[in-house]
Amino acid sequence: MDMLTGDQVAEANLTDWRKLGQGLHARYLAGDFGTGARFVAAVGEAGDALGHHPRVTMGDGYVDLKLLSDDAVYRDDEGTEHVVEWVTQQDVDLARRVTEIAAEHALDPDPASITTIELALDTAHAATIAPVWAALLTGSTEAQGRGTIGDDVRDATGRVPILWFQDTDEHETPRQRFHVDVWVPSEVAEQRIDAAVAAGGIVVDDSQAPSFTVIADQDGNKACVCTTS
Repeated sequence: MDMLTGDQVAEANLTDWRKLGQGLHARYLAGDFGTGARFVAAVGEAGDALGHHPRVTMGDGYVDLKLLSDDAVYRDDEGTEHVVEWVTQQDVDLARRVTEIAAEHALDPDPASITTIELALDTAHAATIAPVWAALLTGSTEAQGRGTIGDDVRDATGRVPILWFQDTDEHETPRQRFHVDVWVPSEVAEQRIDAAVAAGGIVVDDSQAPSFTVIADQDGNKACVCTTS
């Protein structure tokens, strides 16, 4: 299926879900583990019917779900098709069904608590260093470029955050090369930034807000608060 644009996902009006990074994310509050397990079982049956399933993480009082297609079609400027990991219509369809199931099980959504972390590394040599990081983070170089047209390191099982490479010029002066991308729902981005500033952080650059705002700590280390606007 074709990958969906951010506007297309927004138009779907998935009230319980937020698109952060490449996928759709939802959190549901469950009173106890058994309630969460029964909900997950029902979601599994719905996934069986649609031939597509979410990634699930359960904890004490919550169930986290992520929807992502590993066969989304991206067309570049020349019209060449690439298979990537992204949101497609099948994710939207299952997200709607999961919202219905959650209501049937009396589980409340908690979209404001969703966060996704990505790591970014500035480099002029992404193709050269990516295999090293793929092996370090996942144990195999097969994670390099998985589900993307670039050299991103993406673990198939989601054990570690995505590591992507931000192209930069050659330089000799030491500087921060790593930064963290903190993906949050758009309605809590300002709150997250305010919390960081109240804790001593500094807004370095908000020229691209709300897409991303650069925050620095007192030592000058930077991170980006990102959202799908």
